Amino acid sequence: MATTRLERPETASLPPPAPLCTWSGRIDLRTPGPMSFVDLTERLARCVHRAGLEHGLLSVQCLHTSAALLVNEDEPLLLDDFRSLLDRWAPRERRWQHDRFDVRTVNLGPGERPNGHAHARALVLRSTETLHVSGGHLRLGRWQRVFLVECDDARDRTVSVLALGAPRQGSPCA
Repeated sequence: MATTRLERPETASLPPPAPLCTWSGRIDLRTPGPMSFVDLTERLARCVHRAGLEHGLLSVQCLHTSAALLVNEDEPLLLDDFRSLLDRWAPRERRWQHDRFDVRTVNLGPGERPNGHAHARALVLRSTETLHVSGGHLRLGRWQRVFLVECDDARDRTVSVLALGAPRQGSPCA
């Protein structure tokens, strides 16, 4: 069996490593109510600008288990369809084991409310999205928007944002 020996290139012939820009931040917001789709797209675009990113990735993470993220179209009838679908899949009226405070013993906070339906709805959505950045801008399709989907009642929510990539010329990372 023949083996191939890889030659190690001379260090002097390698280009210098490209600078890497990293930035992290958060978006804090209050959702308006149950099954609301809060458009985060412009706030995320501002994060890309603040990060000084030219090309790279923007990672977005919902820090809650009864809310989620979604990339889709901001068309009111479509969003109504999504609400209807999630309501049929995980109705609020169903008796959820998570809501049985008489037997549940873990992860109980003060003022705990019945929200098993919200956790079930978030289960079929995503808690993270990774978005491309090119030319200093989010690369989304023509109709794509980035939403925080509130599966529970109106709540204070936090979304964590991490930018990683090549810096814009003249940015603090460069």
